[in-house]
Amino acid sequence: MLKTRLKDAFTRSSSGIRYRTIACGKSGQAPKVSGVRREVLSARGESALFVASDRLRVLEEAVVACRRCPRLVRYREAVARTKRASFRDWEYWGRPVPGFGDPAARLLVVGLAPAAHGGNRTGRIFTGDRSGDWLYRALHRAGFANQGSSMSRFDGLKLHDCYVTAAVRCAPPENRPTRSEFARCQPYLEQEVRILRNATVVVALGALAWEAFLRAWSATDHEVPARRPRFRHGAFVELAPTILLGSYHPSQRNTSTGLLTEAMFDAIFQQARSWLEEPSPREAGSGGSFRRESSG
Repeated sequence: MLKTRLKDAFTRSSSGIRYRTIACGKSGQAPKVSGVRREVLSARGESALFVASDRLRVLEEAVVACRRCPRLVRYREAVARTKRASFRDWEYWGRPVPGFGDPAARLLVVGLAPAAHGGNRTGRIFTGDRSGDWLYRALHRAGFANQGSSMSRFDGLKLHDCYVTAAVRCAPPENRPTRSEFARCQPYLEQEVRILRNATVVVALGALAWEAFLRAWSATDHEVPARRPRFRHGAFVELAPTILLGSYHPSQRNTSTGLLTEAMFDAIFQQARSWLEEPSPREAGSGGSFRRESSG
């Protein structure tokens, strides 16, 4: 089967996993993580890709049909009926929004949940809202998307080596899912973790997505340090065979206040690209505006 085999050269702590933080400045070059070397095995790749695509299609059908959370069902359907005035001519999706992207992806991006008038309207994650504009522009500049805009499911957007999903699949009131709603959606993220066997870099957009991925990672029989790594923009934790990298969510609040700039966001995906493409990563130099800090 098509898979990515990592030769584990991590410097391990007493818990067995090394994790560190890089403080991301608003510009500058991203550092390279040390100690990870990957060999992509292409034997029987087409067969494995077909299996992954088929499993994702089955999962998509299950997600779209989901009605596990009564509060979210009521909200998403009410928004789809009433609509926003500027989208009154749209036929809203009004259902759970599945993940989207390349079944052979090595980069997995995890967000929080669809926007009420974004993914809940268009039926595709991070599509039709400002957060999606930021995300797909950054992915396009980093070479993971064929275009930097995302307006509808039919706009021609294609992702290469990247898959985008969310911790919660329905638009929640005030963008605040409850703990039980996270728990009911977690099996879908777990299934994506199992299916996307090539994913060796995960970008979590915000603290809630970071925590959701760590829960899914642990639930799929992977090791997570007993001392939970804390989220911050630019924090990363090496969870063999995956690297989890944190970024502020490109929400309107974060971007309009300058908490997240496009240079900061671009640096996250350029870092991901660097880790994926460097066959023998070296320790980063001291230049640039990134700074390594120990978090463990």
